[in-house]
Amino acid sequence: MNKDEVLIVERDGNMVSMTMNRPPANAVNFELIAALLQAINALSAEESSPGIVLTGSGDRFFSAGGDIKEVVGIEIAAPRIKVFHALLCAMESYPAPIVCAVRGYAVGGALEFLLFADYVVANPESKIGFPEINHGLLPATKGMRQAVRKLGIREARGLLFWGDLVDARKATDIGAIDEIVPTADVMGRAVEVCRFLCGKDRKLFAAIKRSLNLTGQMNDASLEAMTVQDLSSYLTESSSANARARFLSKGEK
Repeated sequence: MNKDEVLIVERDGNMVSMTMNRPPANAVNFELIAALLQAINALSAEESSPGIVLTGSGDRFFSAGGDIKEVVGIEIAAPRIKVFHALLCAMESYPAPIVCAVRGYAVGGALEFLLFADYVVANPESKIGFPEINHGLLPATKGMRQAVRKLGIREARGLLFWGDLVDARKATDIGAIDEIVPTADVMGRAVEVCRFLCGKDRKLFAAIKRSLNLTGQMNDASLEAMTVQDLSSYLTESSSANARARFLSKGEK
């Protein structure tokens, strides 16, 4: 572990923690985006991808979002947003659980990370929002679409048009946060949830996640093809067969 790196990656068996490490606010610059993308792509290529817990260093900021100093011209901003888009795609298609452990502010691009996670644990002091409209910026289009899909058009519109931040309780009510715990318990609870999800059948979890995240972009023929592909995958998997056998044996008692 190198505490001077912008992304600290630590592995423990089938779990990996990724800590965004750009104090004081963990602003997301090109280097950090590229490091996240590289790490997630490498783990995705493994035969059995580990669960990921994504967090930020310190208790005040999960991340303040994109580093506005990098938005200085199209020649710099365009490559950066393309890599950020690729990162959101990688999170969306990652075959294992991604859990965000949020302490403090998660705004702008950092809120997009929450929206593409499978579960979000946060402390009571957390605040989320899309302040870009007040700063002469826009979120990634993919992130805005995800906000509508996950939060609903009314809540997404409110966050995007007004640019105000909302507290942890409101964020939970609208679906941006799944669970609020004391600050000292955020990381431990996130690891606990991620381990629990990792204990599920990996192929079934990946298939469910893919269906939840990607099927809204597909036509009926593609949906049918995916259903058949998933069927042939889990029907031949011994762990899935054992789970079905246990369920059937309960009915025979």
